[in-house]
Amino acid sequence: MKEKELTHLSLFTGIGGIDLAAEWAGFETVGQCEFADFPTKVLKKHWPDVPRWRDVKDVTRESFEQWTGLQTVDLISGGFPCQPHSVIGSRKGADDERHLWPEFCRVIRELKPRFVLGENVQGVLSTVYDTVCADLENEGYEVRTFNLPAYAVAAPHERYRVFIVGIAKSEPGLQTDSKANTNGSQRETWSGTLRKFRNYLPGTYWTAHKPPVPGMDDGFPNGMDRYKQQRMTLGNAVVPQQAYPLVKAISEILFDYNRRKQ
Repeated sequence: MKEKELTHLSLFTGIGGIDLAAEWAGFETVGQCEFADFPTKVLKKHWPDVPRWRDVKDVTRESFEQWTGLQTVDLISGGFPCQPHSVIGSRKGADDERHLWPEFCRVIRELKPRFVLGENVQGVLSTVYDTVCADLENEGYEVRTFNLPAYAVAAPHERYRVFIVGIAKSEPGLQTDSKANTNGSQRETWSGTLRKFRNYLPGTYWTAHKPPVPGMDDGFPNGMDRYKQQRMTLGNAVVPQQAYPLVKAISEILFDYNRRKQ
């Protein structure tokens, strides 16, 4: 790893959508964590030399130092499981056993990165969003939220995703105004994140123009199990171009901050 290179730890990695965006922005991914088998095979192919955990509960400060030789990272990202918050799930939020934000927060607490980037479906705004913001603030982060559709980066589908950015207050040079107290400000105005883009396309457009799904009316035909895995994996993935503007802005802040510290 190059000296002064920006470092990135990826949790709930999937097939590496945020990882790819982070590397485009100048980060070196130093660790990944993914539970599912098929996405893990994809990660092993494209990031063969990156240390990898299968269970987020095993990502501890001790194991991180042992596997990477580092004490912390510049950025921790993670699309924590969306099923507790998605409209196609039961929307039990924090009561769902798949709700793993507390583990994400624990890793943040132990490693204390400069930046955090959490990702989830739009439904998270009405389930645990308030808790996520409060937890990050309690850990010493200023919080900013972005609700972006995939069509904003020219993808042929709507796919709104919520990105929650935490900026460490421990290093005032990373803040736009180190004297500003932003605790609670995002929770008080969170409904503003639901505002649509000026060129918002209504749901009826996406009903008529959704990409075709090959297969039979009642699902995938026999012999296409591997293809079904690919479709499911893509459905859970993060569009790299969607995350890129955020990780690029974070990298520019960090590169400038590091230069000023030299």
